Amino acid sequence: MRFGSLQLRIAVLYAALFALVLAVVVAMAGSGLTRFGEASATRDMQANARVFDEILELRARQMRESADVLAHDFGFREAVATGDRATIDSALANLRSRSEADAAFVVTLDGALLAAGDNRIGSAESLWYNLDDGQQRGIIDIGESLSLAAASPIEAPDLIGWLVLAQPLDKAELSRLTELAAIDIEANVLGAAAMPDWMRDAPNGKVLKHGSDERYLYHVSVLPALSDGVSPRLVLRHSLTGSLAEYAGLQWLLILLALGGILLVVGLSWRVAKTVTTPLQKLDEATRLIGEGRDVELTIETDDEIGRLAKSFNQMVYAIDEREREIIHVGLHDDLTGLPNRKLFVDHLDRKLARLRESEQLMVVYGDLDNFKVVNDTLGHPSGDALLIDVANNLTEQLPDALIARLGGDEFALLVEIEKGADNLASAADRIQRCFERSTLLDGQQTNSSASIGIAVAPADGVDGTTLMKNADLALYRAKADGKSTYHFFEPSLDEQARKRRQTELDLRQSLRDGDFELHYQPLFNLSKERFTGFEALIRWNHPTRGLVSPLEFISLAEETGLIVPIGVWVIQEACRQAMHWPEEMSVAVNISPKQFSHPGLASTILQALASTGLDPRRLELEITESIFIADVDATLATLHGLRNLGVRIALDDFGTGYSSLSYLRSFPFDKVKIDRSFVEDLGRTGNAHAVVRAITTLADALGMDTLAEGVEESEQLEVLRREGCRNIQGYLFSKPMSAIAVDEMFVRWDTKAKSEVA
Repeated sequence: MRFGSLQLRIAVLYAALFALVLAVVVAMAGSGLTRFGEASATRDMQANARVFDEILELRARQMRESADVLAHDFGFREAVATGDRATIDSALANLRSRSEADAAFVVTLDGALLAAGDNRIGSAESLWYNLDDGQQRGIIDIGESLSLAAASPIEAPDLIGWLVLAQPLDKAELSRLTELAAIDIEANVLGAAAMPDWMRDAPNGKVLKHGSDERYLYHVSVLPALSDGVSPRLVLRHSLTGSLAEYAGLQWLLILLALGGILLVVGLSWRVAKTVTTPLQKLDEATRLIGEGRDVELTIETDDEIGRLAKSFNQMVYAIDEREREIIHVGLHDDLTGLPNRKLFVDHLDRKLARLRESEQLMVVYGDLDNFKVVNDTLGHPSGDALLIDVANNLTEQLPDALIARLGGDEFALLVEIEKGADNLASAADRIQRCFERSTLLDGQQTNSSASIGIAVAPADGVDGTTLMKNADLALYRAKADGKSTYHFFEPSLDEQARKRRQTELDLRQSLRDGDFELHYQPLFNLSKERFTGFEALIRWNHPTRGLVSPLEFISLAEETGLIVPIGVWVIQEACRQAMHWPEEMSVAVNISPKQFSHPGLASTILQALASTGLDPRRLELEITESIFIADVDATLATLHGLRNLGVRIALDDFGTGYSSLSYLRSFPFDKVKIDRSFVEDLGRTGNAHAVVRAITTLADALGMDTLAEGVEESEQLEVLRREGCRNIQGYLFSKPMSAIAVDEMFVRWDTKAKSEVA
C-alpha cells in the first residue's frame, strides 16, 4: 500500500500546484483586461478626436468656399467699396440662407463691421488683427456662443475687407457630430473662462484620466481662434468606468473556469490514485492467451507503463484493420466534414434506385449555401470551413434517416426515401430547408446561413442516378435564380430554360460583335437649380430576332460569364461620345458592375474613352455599389483613389442596402450618395422611411457629399425629399429613360425656347 499512498500524495500535490498557478493566471488576466480596456478606450478617443478635427476642417473649408463665391462677385465688391449697405445686407442675408450659416458679416480695412443688422457680433476690433495677418478660419464669440468661422478676403483689386461666415458650435451641433463616433462620447467647445484649472494645463492632443467616484477619459485639443481673447478648446469626454464595466463579465468567467479547473484536477487526481494498483495478472493472462493464438483485447484502465503496454498490444492487433478501413473511408468520404463524397453518394443512389418499391419515392436533393463566398472573403477560409462543418453536423443530427453527402465546395446532396404523395414531398422539402437555416458564431461574429435547394424525385424525374443528379442540379440553378434561400422541384421546362440560357449567352457574344446594344438616358434633376444637370446611361439590347430584351434577362448572365467586362467597355466609350454632343453643364453617369470594377483594365478603359472623345473628366460619374467592398477593402480603396485621380466623380449607388454603409462613407470621400429606390417607395407608407432619408442626407451634408434619390414617381415623394434635404432627383416623375436621339431633340427644343424668349 505504500506505493499507492505515494501516488496519492503526488496527485494531491499536483492539484495544489495547479490551483496556485490558476490563481496567479486569473489575477494577471484580470489586471490585463483592465489595462486592455483602458488602452482600447484611449485609442478610440484619439481616433475620434482626429475625426472631429477633420469634420471641423471640412466644415470650415465649405464655409470658406461659399464665402469665396460672394467675395469674388463684382457687384458685391463694388458695394463694399462704395459702402452700399442695402446691397451688402441683401447679399449677406442670401449667403446665410444659401450656406445655412448662422452669421455672415464684413470687416472693412478701417475696422468697421457690416453685419446686416446682426447685433450679436459686437466689435470687429478683436477680429481685425488676425484677419490682417492672413488667418482664414478659427473660433469666434457670437452672442456669448462660440462659433466656427471662415474668412475670405475682398479685393477690388486691392484688399478692402474680409467676408466672414460663422456657424455655432452649440450642443445640438456637437451632439450631431458625436453620433458619428465609434464610442459613446461627449463633446464641448469651451473658452478659457469656462474650463476648470486642471483642464487649462492639460497637454494638447493627449488623453488623460480624471474623476474620483466615476473615472473619465478626457481629450483636450487647441482650436484656432479667429478673434482675440477666446482661447477655445475642443473637449471630448468618455466614461472609463462604463467601458471597464463591460469586461467585468469576463473576469467572473475566468474565476468560474479556474474553480472548474481545480475541481476537475482534484477529481482526476483521485481517479489516478485509485487506479494505480491495477493487478498485473491481466497482462499475465493476456500473454498466455496470445501464446495459444487467440484474439485478445485488453481493457486499458491506467496510463502508466502497464497501461501503455496494454495500449501498444491493442494497437498491434488493430493496426492492419484500421489502415484498411482508413483507406476505404478516405476514398469515399469528405476530409473536412466526414460526410460521404460524390462517389459514395452515387453508389448509394444506384442501390436505392434498384430496390425502390412502387409505393415509395426517392428525393435527390442538391443544397448550395447562399453567400458562402462572402463568408470566405470576409472572415477567411478557416471560418468558411467551420461553417461547412456546422451545417454538416446539423443536417446529420436533424435528418438521421437521410443519406447526406458533400459534393464539393459549399454544395451538399441528400437522399430521402418517402411515401408517395405531393404533401409528403412538400413537407420533406420544407423540413430540409429549415435544417439549412441557422445562426452560427464564426470568429466572434454571428453569421446566418441558408441554402438554395434543387429537388428531383424518382421515378417521376428519372430512373437512373445520372439523370436524377442532372435534374436536381437544374432545379438548384432555378432556386438560385428565384432569389436564394428557397427550394425548387425539377420541372421538364428547366431543361428548356438551360438551353435558352446557353443560347442567350451565345447571342450576347454575337450582339457584342454586331453592335446590337444601345444606350438610353434618364435625366437627373437638381432641386436647388430647378433644372436637369445630367443623365444616367442605361443599356438596352435590340436582339435581331427577339426584339428589345430587358436588362433583367441578360445583365446577371453577362456578370456570371464575364461578358459584362467588354460590354462595360462599350458603355463607357459610347456614353462619353454621346455626352460630347450635350451642353457643357450636362454630366453622364455610368454604372460599374462588381466584376468590371475588379478588372485590372478599368482605369485604362476610362482614360482611353476620355482621351478619344475629349470629354472633360468632371462630366463623367461612375456609380458603384457597396458589394465591391466585400472581397478586399484595401484593394477596392486603392482602385477608387486611382479612378479619382483621373478626375472623374464617384457615386455610391443603392446606399443603405448593404452591410456597412457608414464605414464605406468614412473610408472614401464619395462625390455623391444615391438613396435606394426602396426607401423612396416607402415614403408614403411608413414614418421610418422619412427618418432614413433624413439621416442619409444629414450624414452626406456633414461629409460634403451630394445626394440623389432614385425611383421618384409621385409629386408627394418629391416634396418629402425636398423637405428632408435631398439635392437631386431621378425617376419617372420627370422622365423615363430616352434614346440618344430623343435627348438631342430635347436640347434642340430647349435652345429654340431660349432663343424665342430672348427675342
